Amino acid sequence: MMTRRITQLLIGLAMYGISLAMFIRAGLGLDPWDVFHQGVAGKIGWSIGTVVVVVSFLVLLLWIPLRQMPGFGTLANAVLVGVFADIGLALIPAFSHLGGQIGMLAGAVVLNGIASACYIGARLGPGARDGLMTGLARRTGWSVRLSRTLIEVAVLGVGWLLGGSVGVGTVVYALAIGPLVQLLLPLFTVPLKAPLAVPETVPAAP
Repeated sequence: MMTRRITQLLIGLAMYGISLAMFIRAGLGLDPWDVFHQGVAGKIGWSIGTVVVVVSFLVLLLWIPLRQMPGFGTLANAVLVGVFADIGLALIPAFSHLGGQIGMLAGAVVLNGIASACYIGARLGPGARDGLMTGLARRTGWSVRLSRTLIEVAVLGVGWLLGGSVGVGTVVYALAIGPLVQLLLPLFTVPLKAPLAVPETVPAAP
């Protein structure tokens, strides 16, 4: 079971990075965090994959006051998504006509949904950004939805000011990714081994 979980995690993270590259090549807008990544990359001259990796580890520093502990999946996420984003950008051409852009955007959303279900379903630790959201909610008493909204509005605003791409793709992602992951997650969630039942002949502990 652990072999399946690790394999599913790695495949999911690779697909996530490729989907990021597809969003960029579609040229119709990115999700909030990637608007931020793209804006930073444009200002400092790094590849977007490098920015994704560096920001991931900086976000993990914010886990310390939130008393969050990263798992193997958290660290793998921090490295591999950025690596595969750069690989995808090297392989996937940009589209100059609207039909190709729309097709690329649709494919990016679907692939991102599958990738998210894969790495979340592997149950090996949340991504740095997801952990920040849930940790903030736990420490402040805010709802997860409110925590996510506040974080994503902040990074979207900063990313847009830095020159990141905001557009119809940003809206499509926001509306589609939640329902898509909810639909796919049961298919990819790895069941954890249930504890053995206590035999009836063994007396219960006092």
